[in-house]
Amino acid sequence: MQLTNPGSRGSSSALGLAAALLLGGPAPPPAHDVPATVIVRMFVKPEAGRLRLLVRVPLEAMRDIQWPVRGPGYLEIAGADSLLRDAARLWIAGYVELYEGDARLGDGRILAARVSLPSDRSFARYEDALAHVTGPPLPANTELIWQQALLDVLLEYPIGSDAARFSIRPALAHLGLRTTTVLRFLQPGGAERAFEYTGDPGLVRLDPRWHQAALRFVRLGFSHILGGVDHLLFVLCLAVPFRRLRPLIAIVTSFTVAHSITLIASAMGIAPSALWFPALVEALIAVSILYTAVENIVGARLHRRWLVAFAFGLAHGFGFSFVLRESLQFAGSHLTTSLLTFNLGVELGQLFILALGIPVLNLVFRRVVPERVGTIILSVVVGHTAWHWMTERVSTLGQYQFRWPALDLALLLGLMRGLLAALILVGVAWLLHGAVRRLIQPRQEAGAAPHV
Repeated sequence: MQLTNPGSRGSSSALGLAAALLLGGPAPPPAHDVPATVIVRMFVKPEAGRLRLLVRVPLEAMRDIQWPVRGPGYLEIAGADSLLRDAARLWIAGYVELYEGDARLGDGRILAARVSLPSDRSFARYEDALAHVTGPPLPANTELIWQQALLDVLLEYPIGSDAARFSIRPALAHLGLRTTTVLRFLQPGGAERAFEYTGDPGLVRLDPRWHQAALRFVRLGFSHILGGVDHLLFVLCLAVPFRRLRPLIAIVTSFTVAHSITLIASAMGIAPSALWFPALVEALIAVSILYTAVENIVGARLHRRWLVAFAFGLAHGFGFSFVLRESLQFAGSHLTTSLLTFNLGVELGQLFILALGIPVLNLVFRRVVPERVGTIILSVVVGHTAWHWMTERVSTLGQYQFRWPALDLALLLGLMRGLLAALILVGVAWLLHGAVRRLIQPRQEAGAAPHV
């Protein structure tokens, strides 16, 4: 008979029991990936010496937290309660900065944190959201898949005055690959201001002064022209054959006037709202670069170049307006100021590029390659790039279905408005033509032919 060691038998039984539990029992959810799309909803409201911040985020955006689950993945609501405040502190409160005037408020106190169903609609209004967050939690036996749960948080910050001007820096883009935030600021007088943005917007002044709005939009216009490669190439192509002061003034003025007209018109809502219109504008911008590059190769003339700058500047103005349209929500009550200063930022960006690019081109044409050869080489490279952009954008435009509008009163009003706009453009072009002629006339009288 073979003898068995009791201690060995106990160890084997314990190992077998552990293996059975691992294989058959519910396991905690593993660390999950970054969600592809996250929507954050926020309310900011100053009242009674305090500022309340209500936030709703998907629970699955709280990564590296092992949420207790049961069954097929239902969240253990009672067991998760102790983790909610930690998740709110780690993933939300630590990434939000609030300011009263220019002074940063201290860390907010987490007054409440709870789990909500994906079907809950309480965050449609501030009062409903506040009552919901501070209300009783979900029943412990609620069957809620943990990836579908929402985390609602109430934070409170002490403030000196309800009437102060508040700002927020909500750096919550880390919650998802694409994080969209809907932020609503409720002012003490009852007015409400809504914001919707993607990613991190930087410092958002919830009720900006005019100079704060102006500075923001000057920066926006300047950074947009520097970051927009297609706009930069068009401006440089316009200026390559005409690098002296008077021709540059004529060309830049024409381009500025044209894109200012369509930028203002679009901001005022006087622009097509069809889905295909932005794609058409992007295709026209690519066409403008290609056309200008080809004209540089075959030989540009000043009397035609200012007109090219004006005509294609209209398309570029619509392109600028798409960026401005998304950012006007940060203008507060200073829409006109923001519109004008954005345009100013675009002009400063253009002048900055020309101030850097013209001396470099002059140096290259003087030391490296003859001017005519260098102009052709540069234009061929730019034109090749623009050709690929044009084919891609035209292909994108072809995916939209264009439908002829119905013959009704709305169409008639639209045609009348378009005719009026066309007459205004013709008048502006006529004034520009006279200005350009006067600009180059002194050189002709002096016996020096203009550089054309």
